[in-house]
Amino acid sequence: MKLPRIGRILTLAVAALTAFGALRAADAASLPAPVQGVLRHYLSIQADLAADSFTPVPAEAAALAKSVRAAGASLISQDVAAQADSLAKASDLASARAAFEPLSASLIGTLGAHHEKGAYVQVYCPMKRASWLQASRTVDNPYLGKEMPSCGIVRN
Repeated sequence: MKLPRIGRILTLAVAALTAFGALRAADAASLPAPVQGVLRHYLSIQADLAADSFTPVPAEAAALAKSVRAAGASLISQDVAAQADSLAKASDLASARAAFEPLSASLIGTLGAHHEKGAYVQVYCPMKRASWLQASRTVDNPYLGKEMPSCGIVRN
């Protein structure tokens, strides 16, 4: 059966997006499992902050710190554990966002050290002059939350 031109274009677009998703998943899988675990906690925190949801952040940050310590210094700087501990001690959304900034900078460096390309996106907020990681190219700003959710520039 011959598809109309628009049908062929849509079929190719869906195939390309599916392949892109598979490549991103493969990129994430190339990271050591302990690093993937740390990033799962981090991405959960990023999503919570972007949604202006403070309640789950301290527990996720404590779990992230525990994962970093379990991974060992050869995979992730133990400074990341200390930064996650600071985030776990945050008392409100504002202090959590402030503690999230150095944690983000360190994990961006961790991904660079592991030569990870493609599975995670680095985004920069010009209003806060701070970067973060996320899994999607759709900006979801953890520093400004619902006030300005799409404020950010995708860096990679």
